Amino acid sequence: MTKIIECVPNFSEGRDMSVIDKITAEIKKVSGVRLLDVDPGYDTNRTVVTFVGEPEAVKQAAFAAVKKSHELIDMRHHKGAHPRFGACDVCPVIPVSGVTMDECVEIAHELGKRLGEELDYPVYFYEYAATSPERRNLATVRSGEYEGLEAKLKDPKWKPDFGPAEFRPTKGATAVSARDFLIAYNINLNTTNAKKANAIALRLREQGYPEKDADGNPKLDANGKKIMHPGMFKNCKAIGWYVDDFKRAQISINLTNYHVTNMFHVFDAASKLAEEKGLRVTGSEIVGVLPKEALIEAGIHYLEKQGTCAGQSEAELIKIAEQSLGLSDVVKFKPEEKVIEYMVKETKGLSDITVTEFSDLLASDAPAPGGGSVAALCGSLAAALGSMVANLTYNKKGYKEHNEKMNTVAKDMQVRRAELLHLIDEDTNAFNIMMAAMKAQNAAKKAGNPDEIAAADKNMDEANKYAISVPLHVLEKTYELLPNLKTVGEFGNINAASDAGVGALLVQAGVKAAALNVKINLKNFAKDDPFYAETSAAMNKVLDVVDKEAGEILAIVEKKIS
Repeated sequence: MTKIIECVPNFSEGRDMSVIDKITAEIKKVSGVRLLDVDPGYDTNRTVVTFVGEPEAVKQAAFAAVKKSHELIDMRHHKGAHPRFGACDVCPVIPVSGVTMDECVEIAHELGKRLGEELDYPVYFYEYAATSPERRNLATVRSGEYEGLEAKLKDPKWKPDFGPAEFRPTKGATAVSARDFLIAYNINLNTTNAKKANAIALRLREQGYPEKDADGNPKLDANGKKIMHPGMFKNCKAIGWYVDDFKRAQISINLTNYHVTNMFHVFDAASKLAEEKGLRVTGSEIVGVLPKEALIEAGIHYLEKQGTCAGQSEAELIKIAEQSLGLSDVVKFKPEEKVIEYMVKETKGLSDITVTEFSDLLASDAPAPGGGSVAALCGSLAAALGSMVANLTYNKKGYKEHNEKMNTVAKDMQVRRAELLHLIDEDTNAFNIMMAAMKAQNAAKKAGNPDEIAAADKNMDEANKYAISVPLHVLEKTYELLPNLKTVGEFGNINAASDAGVGALLVQAGVKAAALNVKINLKNFAKDDPFYAETSAAMNKVLDVVDKEAGEILAIVEKKIS
């Protein structure tokens, strides 16, 4: 999958829009990055900037923006309500899709290193990127703020992670992190009473609410602090308020890790709590943007709650999430304007065009798309058929005992189908990269410069390896569909048994087609090259068993339909 990360730098300027515009202009200049939001605050004198893109592009945009902030912001004159200690105060990196938190930590470290070394000022890491437990909390790292930074830097235990342990008066310092995605989410109530909304918010939030004695006074511990009753959900911050624009009260929520607490968790609980108070939840809204996965998780939850198989398409799951959460209650919910992955995607891929358009391209004199993309298409169709059979089996008379099995298969096949659809474009992309490398290699040889020739040869070698790795990945991912196809062939609805068989045939075709694409590029490597041996072994491991395992599924199907 395409790797997408979000970056949310906070700059210590929220009043002079000309300064903010010049900083964000640096982000806009970087290809492959999309600026999503610019949120200045006058009282805080701080601007929160949000942009997304692929890792290398995001790192470049973040560096350019911080560098520009150092040219335009002088911390010696900064005053504001928000804690801060630098021109770019914080710069968190957040995984959106195709990226793990560990990868984001590495990205944050690479960015922090470049900031500290090239811009010559102190840089600290916090949250997941922290280099010690003591530095995980941002409040601790930023303690003393800008005014205390000069003294803090003289303390050996506060030596920066990168950059000099010296005070840079105009720049201050920056805290760089890798953190979870924050979803800003509001739940709407059929009341104008903010107190009632807040009472529900206190029950939902992780911090909870103060315990009270028989007289209604807060209970205190031995240190005189309020004793808090834990709230219902981890990674949840919430407050109730009245919104004049909508003429109603809302529960305003920040979900700091949607993998732990998703929107559906708090929505369902708020609905129950509201009913206990004689209120109703009328719907909800997303503030800002969110990852596609958060909506898909919600869609799956509500389908399973309905007793419906959750192995549906991405579009269907998002539609179910929208309807179930009432996301269009106050403002029409538009996925293309709220889902980061849709906002970043600028061009249509091969998997987005019609079958006729794909066939027309395939039949033209263009060398790509070709057999590699078709191999991935075979795999995606096999996954789709497996999901279809599972859906046609779920909750049907005579098959209900297999519901859990079919639901699991259908969901898994939808994930695998999406992976293989992505590989349709990735194979064509790999071919184009190889052609560009070949062109550069020919140009270098023509120029005759030994250093350029060596660099071009190395680039060509890497392009060839990539052109092999994609169909090898297609081969392996397609082969991995067989266990699911065997499950639906054996336990699935007899009326759809033939579709399980067609899926097995498509796996055979996809695996063998992908292998041909591996072989045609593998000939560019010597047989005694370790890469040749490793690749051949991985390919043959699958080729040696695919016919036998697909044949077992076909035998099951033949027996059922005879």
